[in-house]
Amino acid sequence: MTEGATARVRRFNRSWSQRAGVLDESFLGSGRPIGPSRLLFELDVERPVRDLRDRTGLDSGYVSRLLRRLEDEGLVLTEADPADRRRRLVRLTSAGRQARDDLEARSEKLAAHLLAPLSPGQAERLAAALDTADRLLRSATVDIDRVDPAVDAAHTCLAEYFAELADRFTDGFDPGVDDLGAFREPRGLFLVAVSQGEPIACGGLHDLGQGVSEVKRMWVGPAWRGTGLGGRMLRALEAAALERGARMVRLDTNDTLTDALAMYRRAGYVEIERYNDNPYAQHWFEKSTVGSQA
Repeated sequence: MTEGATARVRRFNRSWSQRAGVLDESFLGSGRPIGPSRLLFELDVERPVRDLRDRTGLDSGYVSRLLRRLEDEGLVLTEADPADRRRRLVRLTSAGRQARDDLEARSEKLAAHLLAPLSPGQAERLAAALDTADRLLRSATVDIDRVDPAVDAAHTCLAEYFAELADRFTDGFDPGVDDLGAFREPRGLFLVAVSQGEPIACGGLHDLGQGVSEVKRMWVGPAWRGTGLGGRMLRALEAAALERGARMVRLDTNDTLTDALAMYRRAGYVEIERYNDNPYAQHWFEKSTVGSQA
């Protein structure tokens, strides 16, 4: 990354935080700072406290302090989950719903105020630029973690992946009995990308032997395509393969997955002859892990 790019990001951060009122002790003139206001925005429905932590990226101690403040103001109620007494649920009181509605109105008014001096064309250009920046920034800050392939987040991604293949392939798709053990140590691993507590992408890696690893079950949620997340996931799998001692990574794909084909070629994968018996595969690729890290 160039120094110029980081300088521009920092300049935008300073400019936007000032104009959006992030630094004000009374965020949007609400009488409370941005921390508790942010939690009110997230409480459009009853949520577990852990969900709030995941969605905001705040540590548990800070979230607890913010919730205590909101409880003292009579804006939220925190109760044990009847289905699991170990979990706490948070919901807005009637006063809390009014406070949240007030914040929404103030936020809408500020956005309109910022756009007012611009022509309709300029306002559309700004909105489009912010949309692009938001998508790229969210993609860059997504957490990619190694998980057991049987956990809920992995199951959610795989279910959506299989459903999409069944819809896109001419003759449908039957995953058969998935050998999840292939994606557990020591045979392999499984990665899941999570944004604000929601699983949005996944990818598996397993050993083929003789210093070769295979990328399988790689999927990115439709809303996240075009943000570079697929490339991030692929690079993370390549790095994991190299870490595990693999000299080569292989993968296969289908004609209908045109975006995946383009991404693999851009990433330096070379098309090779068939190396497996996957009935849905129509293209086979490989790439040196050593070369990819140079």
